[in-house]
Amino acid sequence: MVVYFSGTGNSKYCAEMIADKLGDTLLDSSGYIKNGIAADLISDRWVFAAPTYSWQMPHLFRDFIKSGSFSGSSDAWFILTCGGDIGNAGEHLKQLCDEKGLNYKGVLQVVMPENYVAMFPVPNAEESAKIVEAAIPCLEAGIKRISEGEPFPDWKHGLIDKFKSGPINKGFTKYWVKAEKFYVKDSCISCGKCAEHCVTNSITMENGKPVWGDGCTHCMACICNCPAEAIEYGKASIGKPRYKCVEYNK
Repeated sequence: MVVYFSGTGNSKYCAEMIADKLGDTLLDSSGYIKNGIAADLISDRWVFAAPTYSWQMPHLFRDFIKSGSFSGSSDAWFILTCGGDIGNAGEHLKQLCDEKGLNYKGVLQVVMPENYVAMFPVPNAEESAKIVEAAIPCLEAGIKRISEGEPFPDWKHGLIDKFKSGPINKGFTKYWVKAEKFYVKDSCISCGKCAEHCVTNSITMENGKPVWGDGCTHCMACICNCPAEAIEYGKASIGKPRYKCVEYNK
């Protein structure tokens, strides 16, 4: 089974491709997370796909795995999409597997288009398509290893990687990942898609307009899925493209 979490589609694309090529079941974790349901699943192998948030797997997806039951097989492969690198995320994934009684089979770093509108430049549609195309050989190599039951190759991580996935992740999550800078412009059409896509239920609709509360995980689903491009994040998002990954075609 391929279980994924995705805000703007990068990890969804990878999960769909892996499930398609392996003939595995595909499961979107967002419904479980949004409704506070602990997973109780059975599979003959586990593949978990998610984005990288500050050089770690998103904490809400980690907590989804922690709270759930994943039986049938203990073998677990991880796919982390990123705009640059995943730091020392693998060490934290191995710790998670040890805690859950899973057999850690490694993590595959897949570079996909940057979607973090709140901080970084975002590629346009043409540039994004090229980046996704360039990621396919990496995914194909990973799929081959999973099909053969082989772990993903490991690589050496330096002190900088450990620092990024450790203290920086902790500080970034605590002090930066907040919703207070989100706001909606007059062009809002009151469709409610932002609240619908908010997996942490941090957005409520008041008088037809979104209001952000606590619990935001900075997945960028609200700002990137707004059909009117009416949502901004302070001044950081102004003038930037809104990113949604291309659809996976079988």
